[in-house]
Amino acid sequence: MAGASMKDIKLRIKSVESTMQITKAMQLVATSKLRRAKERMENSKPYAQISSQALRAAVQRCAGQSVPFVQERPVKNRLYIVIAGERGLAGGYNANVFKALAAHCGDTPYCVLPLGRKAIEKYHHAGVELLDDQYGRVESLGVKACYRLSRMVAAGYLQERYDEVWLVYTSFRSMMSQEVQVEKLLPVPPAEEAPQRNVDTVYEMEPAETLERFVPDFLAGRLYSALCDSFVSEVASRRMAMDSATKNAGAMISDLTLRYNRARQGAITQEITEIVAGAEE
Repeated sequence: MAGASMKDIKLRIKSVESTMQITKAMQLVATSKLRRAKERMENSKPYAQISSQALRAAVQRCAGQSVPFVQERPVKNRLYIVIAGERGLAGGYNANVFKALAAHCGDTPYCVLPLGRKAIEKYHHAGVELLDDQYGRVESLGVKACYRLSRMVAAGYLQERYDEVWLVYTSFRSMMSQEVQVEKLLPVPPAEEAPQRNVDTVYEMEPAETLERFVPDFLAGRLYSALCDSFVSEVASRRMAMDSATKNAGAMISDLTLRYNRARQGAITQEITEIVAGAEE
C-alpha cells in the first residue's frame, strides 16, 4: 500500500513540475511582451489627447447647431465596442470586461463589435448580434484597422443602426492595477466650458462640417489608444497570473515532496521492523 502511495505521489510531482514549466514559460513570454506593449501604449497617448481637445473645441463651436454626431436621440439600440483578450490564462481580465458590459447594458437592446477572440466567442455563443467578427487578435490590430473600424462605426451611427456607441476596455494603471472602463463615444458628450485662449482655431469650413469629418478620425485614435491600453493590461494580468501559478506549483511540489519522503521513510521503517521481527523468530 505504501509503495502504491509513493508511486502516485511521484507521478503527481512530475505532473505539477510539467505544469510549472508551462506557467514559467508563459510568465517569461508575458514579461518580454510587456515592455514593447507599454511603449506602444505611451506612444498612442499624445494623438488621443490632442484629438480629444480638438473634438471638444469643435463641439463647443457647434453649440446650437444640428450635428448628427452630437445630437441626442431616443436609445432603441446600443453598440458596445468590447476589447478582450485573444486567449485566457490572464486572471480575471476577460471576465471583468464581460461583467462590466452586463452591468451597464441593463434592458436596452444592444449589438457588439468584439475585438479579441474571447469577446467574439463570448457574444457569439450568447446569441448577441455582432457588427463584425474578423478581429480576433488585439495584439496585431494597428492604426489602419482602427480607421477602418471607426468609419464602419460612424456610418452605422449615421444610418441609425444604433443610437449610442460605448467603448468597453481595460485601462492600465500599474502592474498591480487594471480597471475596466465603459466610455461613451457617440453621441459626442456636450463640451464643458473651456477657459478663453488667446489663439483660436481657424476652420477652413463650417465648424459643423468639420466636426462631421473629424469624428471618425477621433474614433480611430481613441480606439487605437484603448487597444494599446487593453493589451498592456492583458499582458500584465497574464504575467501576474502565471507568476502566482508558478509560485503555487512550487509550494505544491514542496508539499508533495515532503509527503513522498514521509511515505518513503514509513516504508523503510516498516521493512526494517519486518526484518527484525523475522530475525527474532
